[in-house]
Formats: sequence, structure tokens, C-alpha cells
Amino acid sequence: MKKKKIVRKSKDKTELMIVKRKGHTEVYDDRKVYGSCFLACSNSHMGEKEAEEICSKVTASVTKWVKNKKMVSSDAIFRLLAEELRKHNDDAAFMYETHRDIN
Repeated sequence: MKKKKIVRKSKDKTELMIVKRKGHTEVYDDRKVYGSCFLACSNSHMGEKEAEEICSKVTASVTKWVKNKKMVSSDAIFRLLAEELRKHNDDAAFMYETHRDIN
């Protein structure tokens, strides 16, 4: 099996590539992390302001962790996001973890 490039360089910066579950890659996007977190918080009946505060913290933690890696799988991001979210709200973490099972 041919190795895939994990990092792609553009004129402005180096973009971290995420290896998805089906083997393809895409550029890391912290907005997707935030959106997934926010949806989980919303589904656990959390208020918008509280959800925004939690998701900002969780996204910052995940992004900081990702930037120190050479290669990142979407599964590793999933586990870290769930772990970080659990620090703030167990119900939202549960919603995040079970949402993936539905898709």
C-alpha cells in the first residue's frame, strides 16, 4: 500500500492532513471540531452561551494537540474531543460519542 502524504505545503503555511476512517485525507479544520462539539452540547439541552464557552475550550485543546503531531487520524481526534468534552459535561460527551454510531 502506498503511503499518503500527511502534510501539504501551500504558499502561506503547512496544512496538517487528517487521515479519515475510509483512508482518504483532508485538511484539518478546527471549525469542524467546534461544530461537532457544539452539536453535541445542543443535543444535550445546554444553553448556547455555555456551549460556546465549552466548545471554544475544547477546540483550542484539540487544535493545540493536533499541531504537535506529524500524522493524525480522525479517530484520534474523535477520542480526544470526547475526552476534553467529558471534562466539561458528561451528557454532551455521551451525545458526541453516540452520534458517531448513528452515522
